[in-house]
Amino acid sequence: MDFTPTEAQAEARDLAARIFADLATHERLRAAGTGSDPELWKALTAAGLVAAVAELGLLGLVLLLEEQGRTTAQVPYAASCVYGQLAIAAHGTGEQRERLLPGIGDGSVVVTGAFPAQTSVRPSSHGGSVRPSSYGGSVRPSSHGGAVRPSSHGGLSGTVPVVPWLRDATHVLVADAERRLWLVPIGEGTGIEEVELTAPWSAGRLTLEEAPAEPLGTGPGPGLGSDPGAYADVLATARTAFAGLQAGVCAGSLARAVAHTNAREQFGRPLATRQGVQLRAADAHMDTEAIRVTAYEAAWRRDAGLPYATHALTAAWWASEAGQRVVHTGQHLHGGAGADVDHPVHRHFLWGRQLDAYLGSGGEVLQELGELIASGS
Repeated sequence: MDFTPTEAQAEARDLAARIFADLATHERLRAAGTGSDPELWKALTAAGLVAAVAELGLLGLVLLLEEQGRTTAQVPYAASCVYGQLAIAAHGTGEQRERLLPGIGDGSVVVTGAFPAQTSVRPSSHGGSVRPSSYGGSVRPSSHGGAVRPSSHGGLSGTVPVVPWLRDATHVLVADAERRLWLVPIGEGTGIEEVELTAPWSAGRLTLEEAPAEPLGTGPGPGLGSDPGAYADVLATARTAFAGLQAGVCAGSLARAVAHTNAREQFGRPLATRQGVQLRAADAHMDTEAIRVTAYEAAWRRDAGLPYATHALTAAWWASEAGQRVVHTGQHLHGGAGADVDHPVHRHFLWGRQLDAYLGSGGEVLQELGELIASGS
């Protein structure tokens, strides 16, 4: 294993770090409230940092998401890259890649994911078809033709209680009860109700009523959806990517705590000279490194074409269990200031707790990992 970034990955990481540092400031984040920052999203796509993921691979994306996590930048970067760029590139048909990937790269198409699979979401029993008039302005315009073309694919019905960055999305990658993947454009048959999460992820409740949908890739038959194996790969990819995001969130929280305890004096000495403070910070550093290295390993294995299901679950477990410890430490070491909801470190706390639960909490992931190991898969 060699996690040393390639020259292209390092250049992209450094560019992302500069953009996030310049635009994801405390003042701009406060002004954004719980929504996304369109100017920052435009800057990222204009710099080619979404389109570049196709060449940088999952490890490259993890490196970029670390930089987002350091600043808790409010853009749908992780979602659109994982559920859009990487999922369609790996499992979409040639026509889907040609139609959707350019728009995802330039930001005119934003994809999010309804994951994990929702038992209430099912294809229409009568195989409702997409009518040629279905897209007469109901889907947000895209210069690359992001809307699904008229076809005989069935519709989807059901409800997904929480979908992150749904309010920013033009498309949703939906996993149905059978763990088949469908691309659903926001428009006819889709309803969005605003939902506030622990972290400001521009989330929403998705309601599908005979919503036009197309299977991701070539499914087992007309109207039956994608190959169920695609679901496991996309979920593992998402867990790895969001673990990388958590590594950045934790690194940012710890950096703020270190700066605070070095500047804050008590009884004539900086707080950082206290052994108790040093031990808490050291534990948080080791936890952060564990999240980072397990995410790197899982991402590297995927890029190398090696089995990585257990490695993705390991990264997700560290991101959940260790992540919540680190952001609690970061807030604790700030003392009373850490309890101020307007303090920058509080955003790291909120993101860390949201990532702790997203795609499976520590206990759920550990059970899944144990079952996978026991099955010999």
